Amino acid sequence: MKFIKFLLVGIFFGIVLTKSEAVSWYRIYEMFHFQSFHMYGIIMVAIGTGVMGIQVYKRKKMKNTEGEIIRIPDKDKGITRYLLGGILFGLGWALAGACPGPMYILFGAGFWSMGIVIVGALAGTFAYGLLKDKLPH
Repeated sequence: MKFIKFLLVGIFFGIVLTKSEAVSWYRIYEMFHFQSFHMYGIIMVAIGTGVMGIQVYKRKKMKNTEGEIIRIPDKDKGITRYLLGGILFGLGWALAGACPGPMYILFGAGFWSMGIVIVGALAGTFAYGLLKDKLPH
């Protein structure tokens, strides 16, 4: 039964991203060419919502679905790995025209070429899983 609530949240998330045009290749294109504020506005609202959500989790000592208190570890002080990861993520986003969430939404909306992007993302995730112990963290 737990699966149903996650499915409903995913469907709601997909509808919100579609209606806000966050999955639109044209909106993403405008963003990467600094021609429109639309996507930057969506990203800023998402960051603000995330920050507020994390503060609520920490202050109210909220629990996850298994009943354990949610603990968010502090980040390390190094910025290099975040810059490198952000650059790789941004390049992938620019090349594919979608970040991970919209990939599945676009595929579900009938843009079958996103299947290639999804396979590539899953292969990259799998490769990272194999190599993570050998990478500098």
